[in-house]
Amino acid sequence: MNHTPPRPARRAELLAAGAAAVTVVLWASAFVSIRSAGDAYSPGALALGRLLAGALTLGVICLLRREGWPPRSAWRGIAISGLLWFGVYMVALNWGEQLVDAGTAALIVNTGPILIALLGARLLGDPMPPRLLAGMAVSFAGAVTVGLSMSGGGGSSVLGVVLCLLAAVTYAAGVVAQKPALGTASPLQVTTFGCLVGAVVCLPFAGQLVQEAAEAPASATLNMVYLGIFPTALAFTTWAYALSRTTASRMGATTYAAPALVVLMSWLFLGEVPGLLTLVGGVLCLAGVAVSRSRAAARAGGPGAAPEPRPERTGGSAR
Repeated sequence: MNHTPPRPARRAELLAAGAAAVTVVLWASAFVSIRSAGDAYSPGALALGRLLAGALTLGVICLLRREGWPPRSAWRGIAISGLLWFGVYMVALNWGEQLVDAGTAALIVNTGPILIALLGARLLGDPMPPRLLAGMAVSFAGAVTVGLSMSGGGGSSVLGVVLCLLAAVTYAAGVVAQKPALGTASPLQVTTFGCLVGAVVCLPFAGQLVQEAAEAPASATLNMVYLGIFPTALAFTTWAYALSRTTASRMGATTYAAPALVVLMSWLFLGEVPGLLTLVGGVLCLAGVAVSRSRAAARAGGPGAAPEPRPERTGGSAR
């Protein structure tokens, strides 16, 4: 008996997996750009510049695609995710990483996917299957290992720890708030207007941005623009596309591949040769993601399998 999912459902699964992969790669690449731009721009100015570049890019795409305004029912989720994830998260993360060592920041921020799973189960009714929990546990162990290997004996301030924790909480809350909005608005609409909300939240840093842009080297400004176009405009849109087709918990687990990619990119572009402990942590991160995602494959091939339902949406698509 053939239990292969119908072709449209299989195509949707592959598209969502591809979108998630693009997201993780681009978010990992942001590490290199932030390291460069962060030397010339303060946390708030960097967040605002990144969001303005992202909002401009997304706005042009929306006009070309004639996306229009999101439906009223989606605005609550868009506003909350824009405030928390696009706004507060980016400033808190930029600031926190300046005050604590890399290992501490990685450890605290990587509690985000765990918080997403807990909030998703409580507020969205997301299932918590054993494979997902086991995969997240393995990946978190890998993230901790990478974090410890990156510590280098650096110190950690209380404020820095609090800011990194704030970043993790606002990231998780923003993702969970975004999920219902994707039921009635397209991924491009949710991302564009969320980015605009975040830019408005960061407008108090406009003076700093203007002043620092006049003095910053061209390479730092180009990195800030890159952050806006690719890890923000493109990656947040592909994230929303994938999130609209799966659960928040499973998407959160996917982001645990980022630490492994950061290690690889730091090696290639920054010349930071990883140690054995770092490599082991990266492998654990990837192994955990594979375990957490294996449930979908197992379910697809099992008796009576049915594709995961996709919510109805109005407006354009992000394809």
